Amino acid sequence: MIRKTLLFALSMSSLALAAPGTAASSQVKRGEYLVSFGGCHDCHTPKKMGALQGPWMAATVGTMTAWAGPWGISYTANLTPDRETGLGAWTEQNFVDTMRTGRHMGRGRPILPPMPWEMVGKLTDQDLKAVFAYLRTIPAVKNRVPQPVPPAAPATASAAPPAQAK
Repeated sequence: MIRKTLLFALSMSSLALAAPGTAASSQVKRGEYLVSFGGCHDCHTPKKMGALQGPWMAATVGTMTAWAGPWGISYTANLTPDRETGLGAWTEQNFVDTMRTGRHMGRGRPILPPMPWEMVGKLTDQDLKAVFAYLRTIPAVKNRVPQPVPPAAPATASAAPPAQAK
């Protein structure tokens, strides 16, 4: 009886020690599912930012890493855990705040189209944390993404009409 009780106690303590890893693994799997479902890798790294030449399709380059519209030109963020060019220096809270506010790091420049942050921001805290946990597990890619380019200023009419040729 003592042997069974000791074996049971050891088994339960082993399960308790394994539980945090299991929960983290489950969270990463949930994040992977959400990233796959949301199509995040359709636009975001692990693709390397390439030359910004076409073919342009529906205001985007063929790699879907740059988009143009009335907001100017926006580039997809590096979502890998690279510390210099990706999310490696971000905290889980930075990520959640960014998705909730539509602002870089939750307080910086606006997140530009076509990023559907309004939809992503409606995910539960648990789901956003799962997405962040998964993004921390993908291989880091050093990929410095250009800053957004504001829209061109509208052309103004000159004061004098152009001279006519004779």
